[in-house]
Amino acid sequence: MLPTGPICYRCRRNIAYHPAVCPECLELRPIAYPSTSSYGVLVCAGCAGEESVFACTGCGREDHPYGATRCARCILAERLAELLTDPGTGTIHAGLLPLHDELAAAARPQSVITWLKKPPATGAELLGLMARGELPISHDTFRALPADRSHNYLRELLTSTGVLAPYHPPIEQIERWLADLLDGLDHDTAAVISRYGRWHHLRRLRGLAERGTLSKASIYSARSKINGAIRLAQWATAHGITVDQLTQTELERYLADHPGGRTSEQSFVAWLRRTRTNTRVNIPWREETIPEVVVSDADRWNQINLLLHDDTIGLYARIGGLFTLLFAQPLETIVAMRTNQITIEDDGRVLVAFDAIPIEMPPGLDELIRRYLGTPRTPSIASRDHGWLFPGRHPGRHMVRENFRAKLVANGIRPGQSRHVAMFALAGEVPAPILAELVGIADKTAMKWAALAARDWAGYISDRAR
Repeated sequence: MLPTGPICYRCRRNIAYHPAVCPECLELRPIAYPSTSSYGVLVCAGCAGEESVFACTGCGREDHPYGATRCARCILAERLAELLTDPGTGTIHAGLLPLHDELAAAARPQSVITWLKKPPATGAELLGLMARGELPISHDTFRALPADRSHNYLRELLTSTGVLAPYHPPIEQIERWLADLLDGLDHDTAAVISRYGRWHHLRRLRGLAERGTLSKASIYSARSKINGAIRLAQWATAHGITVDQLTQTELERYLADHPGGRTSEQSFVAWLRRTRTNTRVNIPWREETIPEVVVSDADRWNQINLLLHDDTIGLYARIGGLFTLLFAQPLETIVAMRTNQITIEDDGRVLVAFDAIPIEMPPGLDELIRRYLGTPRTPSIASRDHGWLFPGRHPGRHMVRENFRAKLVANGIRPGQSRHVAMFALAGEVPAPILAELVGIADKTAMKWAALAARDWAGYISDRAR
């Protein structure tokens, strides 16, 4: 009941879910009470001196409305207690306590409630079994379960909150994929492919994961090369030989029959030679090509102008696209950026360290970055800040590269081509050694771009000394 009369459930819910700034106390609260000092003005319950009908009967707060009389945070606390309590102790299971504290403090408790009850409710089911001691809280438990989206999400949630030790999901996925492949091969082929896949590709992928540079492109490349090795090995078997008996003539006959397989088999043949499994075969590596620039500088500046001023494009995509167009940053580097790479000076300047040297952001981009940093970014139900500049939907993970690329491509921007034209422009303006430090590329790569831009920076060091 309001001072002005009865209020129906629908109207009460609408007001509760759409709070506004009270004209008297300037706080964000449900506005539905007549002001005692200004005729015809509606204010919050506190300013009207009334008891709020929008307040939770449990905690008395008006934020996070959810049930008829209680807020989402109180309802979530009750459901988490029911779900995560250890029957033996009557308290929250000790192993799941970090998860409980994280979810209870979530920025949007409504999202956690929805996740717990949304079919198939895998998270709630497994957490209940773990709390009751019917299922071990370990990575081995998940390795024995289907590797689908719901199971993987819960596993990453437990990892991001410290319940489970850190792990690399793409590595485990490709391990399962490789094991399934090997099961369908004959003994001799499986033995060779197992060594090639595990000791060459998986070893390299683990190194990339440890350094935080593992990308989907690396995973796809490894899968393609393993598949290529299997095709070559099976072709050899079909011709009555094994890959260690393969001759150069037979290899060239295979390549003639499979003209698209040169790239995927090249790594395998090089591995055969390096491990001395077969030193008689070889596929020469092609000479490195000069980078191509197929976008004009005028088109590049049109794209920059679009990202600076079009508010219909997601703010994160605008910033990431400008990092590519202005500073030649690849998307796989941008998505993995940390908030500590950005510094806002006392005078308002925004500095971004893509590599060793902080770069002052130009007008327009600096404002976008300040606006982005001032916006809450909690797409995952977990509230913990893991330091990602662009956090992803999976707990503890950064946003995936494909999210950025899809947004940019939808607006006519091809990130790869745009990066090339940006690199070409920078190479013509900045000495190669400085370019390497500014954008985080190898000196050799910077020299190639300088050569393409027809700029000779060989005398840069002596000129700077003078």
